[in-house]
Amino acid sequence: MSFLTLAGPHEVEIDKVKRSRFIGLAQPCASPDEALAFVSQVRARFHDARHHCWAWRIGEDARSSDDGEPHHSAGAPILKQLEGHGLTNAVVVVVRYFGGLKLGVGGLARAYGAAAASVLDDAQTLRVAVLTPLTITYGYELAGAVQGSLHRLGIEPVQADYGANVTLTLRIAGDRVESTRDQLRDACGGAVEILILPPVAVPG
Repeated sequence: MSFLTLAGPHEVEIDKVKRSRFIGLAQPCASPDEALAFVSQVRARFHDARHHCWAWRIGEDARSSDDGEPHHSAGAPILKQLEGHGLTNAVVVVVRYFGGLKLGVGGLARAYGAAAASVLDDAQTLRVAVLTPLTITYGYELAGAVQGSLHRLGIEPVQADYGANVTLTLRIAGDRVESTRDQLRDACGGAVEILILPPVAVPG
């Protein structure tokens, strides 16, 4: 499994809309707390702006805020751009400096959507793989059997520790975990300790 996210923070200001300024800021995030921390940073930086509207997607979860603008006129259009760009684990904040002229709900939605689209269009993206780490611990007498199995499976350890026993760390796709574990155990007659760890996101 993999997902598309932002490679790093990015910022774009679009042309003024009826004298209002719209500044889009985007950043990758791994949790709701990280997303909200970014919103707070933007709010502090642009403390004199009237609105700091935002949206984030993390996995299947998504949230948005109109921050005082009419309902669904700001947060929803920003979130729609995140979805349309196929991005997750990302947050977008659009800052508005009010120019004195009202835009109406439709005008606001277009302006906030345009600011979010501009910053996401211009930002670099990154494909991230979700892999499951396994640690394999075995005696030195089983080194040949383990290395042979890993070679047949096409798996290269990401870390190796040599102490009283050997401990290798692997990262593999979730759908290969059971078959990898079974083949290693068969090759070693069950004399290998395998620990399956929680999945991790690995840039690829």
